[in-house]
Amino acid sequence: MNGRWIELEGAVNVRDLGGLPTVDGGTTCFGRVLRADNLQGLTDGDVGRLIGDLKLRNVVDLRSMTEVRLEGPGPLHRLSEVVIHHHSLFAEGGHLTDVEADTVDARALPWQGELAEEDLAELRVTGYYYSYLRDRPDSVVSALRVLADDDGMAVVHCAAGKDRTGVVSALALEVAGASRQAIIADYVATGERLAAVLARLRASDTYRDDLDSKPADSHLPRGEFMAQFLGTLDSRFGGPLGWLEANGWTAADTEALRSRLRD
Repeated sequence: MNGRWIELEGAVNVRDLGGLPTVDGGTTCFGRVLRADNLQGLTDGDVGRLIGDLKLRNVVDLRSMTEVRLEGPGPLHRLSEVVIHHHSLFAEGGHLTDVEADTVDARALPWQGELAEEDLAELRVTGYYYSYLRDRPDSVVSALRVLADDDGMAVVHCAAGKDRTGVVSALALEVAGASRQAIIADYVATGERLAAVLARLRASDTYRDDLDSKPADSHLPRGEFMAQFLGTLDSRFGGPLGWLEANGWTAADTEALRSRLRD
């Protein structure tokens, strides 16, 4: 996993989706798609490396509008070479989500509301990650289409680079033909940087209280969580591609993303 990490001063959980084994005996390509945690702390040196050396051209920001408002969009949004694509994986309306946060509580974040028992029962079966697909299929599909665009390097990120980014990265790797074992291993790799990720988030008023309200080990990316998510798509849709196709994904989309992540 060491060769996939991108070492930056202002972000700690950045790695390439290249170098992962595929089911047909190949590997995914380096230099096409990165996954990352928050990018608003990037230094000038980081920006120079991403833009100049790695040819970053597209940023998929999975954070909610509340997070962007509280944390800021980061230095990359000021650069003409880079296009920022905002595709929140949270519903943009309803109790304690982004729309109501504007008028009810400017500090409220989507994950801080109470869930109905019916929703909790569903999450026990499908896992929390499936709720991203249920609530924002439009954002999931749109994010993957950005990653498939052959226009320089792309990066997908959220706050920690673990959950939302993990789901989109897993789907991209599935389309590319990566093995399940490799996809789960990539998800779990965030654990190598978790202490640094949590330290960054705890330095922010936006995330500190939520992190401190949960046991430390609850933040670990456990392989069974990703396995449960992928298994849910297998049982309900015949696999991740089945879910994607049910939500507007086309054969041309599949070919574009596979070509992007495979030689």
